[in-house]
Amino acid sequence: MRKFLRSTIILIVLFFSGTIATEAQLAVKNNLLYDLTTTPNLGLEYGVGYRSTVSLVYGLNPWSFSGGERKAKHWVLMPEYRWWLCSRFNGHFFGVHALGGEFNAANMNIPVPGAFFGGDNLRSGVRDYRYQGSFLGAGATYGYQWILSRHWNIEAEVGVGYAHVWYDKYACGECGARLADGGTNYFGITKLGISFLYLF
Repeated sequence: MRKFLRSTIILIVLFFSGTIATEAQLAVKNNLLYDLTTTPNLGLEYGVGYRSTVSLVYGLNPWSFSGGERKAKHWVLMPEYRWWLCSRFNGHFFGVHALGGEFNAANMNIPVPGAFFGGDNLRSGVRDYRYQGSFLGAGATYGYQWILSRHWNIEAEVGVGYAHVWYDKYACGECGARLADGGTNYFGITKLGISFLYLF
């Protein structure tokens, strides 16, 4: 078993090292639009074929404002498969993505361009109450990458999809008993980005 495992690892390393030598196989990226929401984020994108890549993006917003009463704390993880019309990391691409994470929001105007249905409208609800919970969803993506240099690209993307949100509702940002629990559905923009990429 050890001999088989060792041989498999050597074959995988040789395969990927040969691929990396011929063209870009891995990119590290940062979404500037997400940064503007005070959410640091980091993405990795890996070539799995001449016209296909897989991507994983993580964003974390740990901040509270105005003494803890105003917040849009959350973390999100977004895996994605992309198919490129030309070649990977160049030109138009289409993708399918998933998203999941947790949130804690209160006293905020959240510019979520979409519709909530089947439960509380969280866009207006978080102005007067605190909502805490989790979400899970999926969607489709379209985007384009421009080659700036051998190692640098810039990317624009938009994704549309659905997410289900589970939440607990509280009276205020830091205090109060739980008023209700429930769920709601969201349909609309699930990804929006202008990102810089460094390619290896």
